[in-house]
Amino acid sequence: MSKQAFVILMGGPLTPTDRLSAQLAGARVIAADGGMRHASPLGLKPELWVGDFDSTPQALIAEWPDVRREPYPAAKAETDGEIAVATALERGAKRLILAGALGGERSDHAFMHLLYAAKLAEDGIEMLLTSGEEEAYPLLPGSFEIALPKGSLFSILGLDTLTGLSIEGARYPLTNFHLPFGSSRTVSNVAEGTVRFTLSSGRALILARPHDLSGA
Repeated sequence: MSKQAFVILMGGPLTPTDRLSAQLAGARVIAADGGMRHASPLGLKPELWVGDFDSTPQALIAEWPDVRREPYPAAKAETDGEIAVATALERGAKRLILAGALGGERSDHAFMHLLYAAKLAEDGIEMLLTSGEEEAYPLLPGSFEIALPKGSLFSILGLDTLTGLSIEGARYPLTNFHLPFGSSRTVSNVAEGTVRFTLSSGRALILARPHDLSGA
């Protein structure tokens, strides 16, 4: 990885895959509370473990006695994930992979992770959120590419009105398209390989399912 990359292990579901392993290779690791349970299945050892530890069983703590823990009170102003991200940024992160940031029992946390990722992308941080099965990327004005398996599904969800949206390398391409806020026009597209996105104005999220080849 050319940029200093950090993986933040979060508490949502996470499926180990070869694609995920390749994405995590060479990155430093910080665990956020119960996200530590993903460390062993992924073959990772975090350099730090932060949070209020309200969702961490004692057996998991006993499993990792040599990983430094940094506890926070339960009554705090940030989520455990946001604390872990802030710590990674303090340590020089330029690229963040939020693993276990999608899905799970807490929709509010998953949605907040998506919004937070868009904000961090605006600050110049390269972002990927993943459950192993699904990936999310912020889309801001400019150009952006994602290498996806042919036939895999992806969608663009606008956070506001999008102008000048172009999609290349997909079954349903667009050129200089105006997408009103709340439109479902860009849901369920199909990748033909590497997909290139161009945007003039607005903010959006790309949700990709690289292992879902139902569109093939």
